[in-house]
Amino acid sequence: MTDRTPLLHYRLSSSITDADRLHHAPGTGGRDGSQLRGSSSRTQTPQPQKLSTFFGVVIPTLLSMFSVVVFLRIGFAVGQSGLYQTIAMFIVAYIIIGMTVLSVCAISTNGALDAGGAYYMISRALGPEFGGSIGIMFFLANVCGSALFVLGLVESIMDTFGVPQGPEAGLGSSVQVLPRTYWWELLYGTSILLLCLLVCLVGAHIYAKATFIIFLIVLVALITIFISFFVVKPHEVTVPLLNGTGTTTANFTGFKLATLQENLMGGYTVDYTTGNMMSFATVFAVMFNGCTGIMAGSNMSGDLKTPSYSIPRGTITAVMFTYIIYNLLSVMVACSCDRLLLQRDYSFLRDINVWHPFVTVGVYSSTLSAAMSNLIGASRILYAMARDDLFGKVLAPAKMMSRSGNPWAAVLISWFLVQLVLFSGKLNTIAGIVAIFFMLVYAAVDLACLALEWASAPNFRPTFRYFTWHTCVLGIVGCGIMMFLINPIYASASIAFMLFLLVIIHYLSPTSSWGYISQALIFHQVRKYLLMLDVRKDHVKFWRPQVLLMVANPRSSVELIGFVNDIKKSGLYVLGHVELGDLDTLPSDPLQSRYDSWLTLVDKLNIKAFVNLTLADTIRHGVQQLLFISGLGGMRPNTMVLGFYDDCEPQDGLEEFVGSAMDTSLPVEEPRLNFPALRQTAGRKALSMEDYVAVVSDSVKMLKNVALARYFSDFDRKEVLGRKAVFVDVWPLNLMRPDSINYVDTCSLFLLQLACVLTMVRSWRQARLRLFLCVESGRSVQGPEEKLRQLLRELRIKADIHTVAWDSVVALHWHKQAGRKPEEEMELEEEDFVNSFPSNATRISDDYLQAINRMILQQASEPAVRFLYLPRPPADTSLYHTYLRHLDIMTKDLGPTLLIHGVTPVTSTHL
Repeated sequence: MTDRTPLLHYRLSSSITDADRLHHAPGTGGRDGSQLRGSSSRTQTPQPQKLSTFFGVVIPTLLSMFSVVVFLRIGFAVGQSGLYQTIAMFIVAYIIIGMTVLSVCAISTNGALDAGGAYYMISRALGPEFGGSIGIMFFLANVCGSALFVLGLVESIMDTFGVPQGPEAGLGSSVQVLPRTYWWELLYGTSILLLCLLVCLVGAHIYAKATFIIFLIVLVALITIFISFFVVKPHEVTVPLLNGTGTTTANFTGFKLATLQENLMGGYTVDYTTGNMMSFATVFAVMFNGCTGIMAGSNMSGDLKTPSYSIPRGTITAVMFTYIIYNLLSVMVACSCDRLLLQRDYSFLRDINVWHPFVTVGVYSSTLSAAMSNLIGASRILYAMARDDLFGKVLAPAKMMSRSGNPWAAVLISWFLVQLVLFSGKLNTIAGIVAIFFMLVYAAVDLACLALEWASAPNFRPTFRYFTWHTCVLGIVGCGIMMFLINPIYASASIAFMLFLLVIIHYLSPTSSWGYISQALIFHQVRKYLLMLDVRKDHVKFWRPQVLLMVANPRSSVELIGFVNDIKKSGLYVLGHVELGDLDTLPSDPLQSRYDSWLTLVDKLNIKAFVNLTLADTIRHGVQQLLFISGLGGMRPNTMVLGFYDDCEPQDGLEEFVGSAMDTSLPVEEPRLNFPALRQTAGRKALSMEDYVAVVSDSVKMLKNVALARYFSDFDRKEVLGRKAVFVDVWPLNLMRPDSINYVDTCSLFLLQLACVLTMVRSWRQARLRLFLCVESGRSVQGPEEKLRQLLRELRIKADIHTVAWDSVVALHWHKQAGRKPEEEMELEEEDFVNSFPSNATRISDDYLQAINRMILQQASEPAVRFLYLPRPPADTSLYHTYLRHLDIMTKDLGPTLLIHGVTPVTSTHL
């Protein structure tokens, strides 16, 4: 089973036989097979214990959001900003994270959720590039976050039990006995991290029990804090002076209206710990860090019994609980503590508690829990990325799991990286970027939900419906503002780092089968704009070539495919192919298995083209089908290009272009170019000469321009464009009708337009157009040449005009006419189509056509490509053979040549 068809193997019921077969099924190889191996192994070993909503989501999220903020930063916010602004900060902060919570709930209830949490959500919604880059940043954020909390716990322990230093040296209490050097503090941090490692190595179940015990401790500490506001009597608390040279006293007043009124408004001052002046932005940034941690429950998605049920309910419960606690504490603090106490003593809750160690234990417990939460979250993210093979063999060791399903290797790797970060000693610098990484992940989750909502995919139907695209946009904007509010430099650097990872993963990671949201969004927008593209509003001023290139076998058409890609000028380009067969006699459609090869060809040749294949009883009927149905709405081919019908031996140009794609040593996942071998020169063609001309005639009847391409197997694009002088020759005269010298008919103008379009392509801009004006020496040359030059000026086409004397060539034509019958003369006079093939074709001799061929070849400097006038096929089908033979003689050995017949106006001389 693959991610492309996740429900194909879903069973409503199963038998004992099925269960036995699954139990004994051997694991299969490959990325998709790894899931089957996992399933097989799990049936042979006991299922690991899964976590409930309370233990797996509510408790980890609560402890991650509380951390030390609830104990050490509530007074800081109220003391600096006042109660009004503090409540406003919480409202704004919780609106921002609330929008992200809604997005998390929506995505997590839209299908089965596996290990990886936010990474899994983002990668499956936005694709491997975006998911992988955000996953790396989220992993690093959790690693640094775990180290941050470990060092925070070490600093808190040092404040309580460390030997005093500086002016206070020798004045410590009997419990302050721990050394405070760098190496001792590193040892303390390493010991705490080892404790976290042991818990995480045992498994998620033990982690849940440990966090539950910590939650009980934090809850008891919170209860004692609330009780202390009511039972502790007013008293004075010693606080330090701003300059740090002494102390003063501040008051715990108990509940008093005067204290509340004093703390209602803001009173920003210098932070006594850093010496920096505080402002709304700085206080808000500190408080917002305490509101993060909403992904702690989502990171445990692989260890939950029912992630789609637990994540939305558990996360919302934890967010609402913390919001209520924060606001209640803010109000009680504002009512009972004077401003000086709040501004000068961030650990005042310990000083006013009924028993001081309660708050100390609460700080230690919440910090330890946050460190464990980040460590186990980092390991789950790393395991999920390794299992997805986004980075190949680099993360392969992180796939290893214990018999109980715990990714112990990912835990060890995460622990090792956290230990490396601990060597920095202080994380004041990293703390800011960690918060920004979390903000970036939250914004990505909102973006994923927004993209799914905007794509309007029928399969996006989450059971959680309390969200709209407005909430997603609000979450993205809020996270973006907070990132730059915390630190604009770090925010810019993190975005640049994310984009760098995105590009790296885009080029290095294998193609995934998860589905790309970009494809759904593109489809949604293309459909909308195609409906707006009204063919009734087409105008010649905005004409562009939209080409259907008929390809018999891509092996012999590589150069032609590339040349037509140049000439399309940002227009529609369709590669058409007709497969002979009758669906009534076939078990299935043979074309479905061919599409991958054709699409791979398009990728390998680096062209911008669609592929359209059809099944028909004859080539002619198949081409008719493609002419009728190719394109959509206002985007339909207006020009058909065919290879020329001759006896030249086809040459295989595919090996040279995409040799590596034909290598049989490539992995199974790499699509191969499976095209049939070329026919031999004497081999039977699938298309007769008469049907070939009939295809050209059909196209003209459908008002499609036609181009016949000859000798493009000899066209070497790199060699041609590498020349010092590149010429494109245009012969806008119907050389088969020398009696009709008209350079401004529709077909002539179409030749000029197509040649001009070619020279507008970037790689062809150095090419020069050469127009050949055929004149008889007995007539004035200046008149026709000046008229042609004026026409080029009006059409804004730059070209060199070369006059060619063709008296000897025309003489051969008129010599053949000397003996024609009177009825033939009448037929010629009555014929209206000057751009057609002469009905009395017998009057065109082979000598005349050979003379034309020599005249074209004798022109100076061999061109890169020639554009010749293609007469309209004769109405009499008996002349088809003669028509094609004359074209063959006229273009013999001319090199890359396009015979072009235009049927629609394509040029404009007006604005």
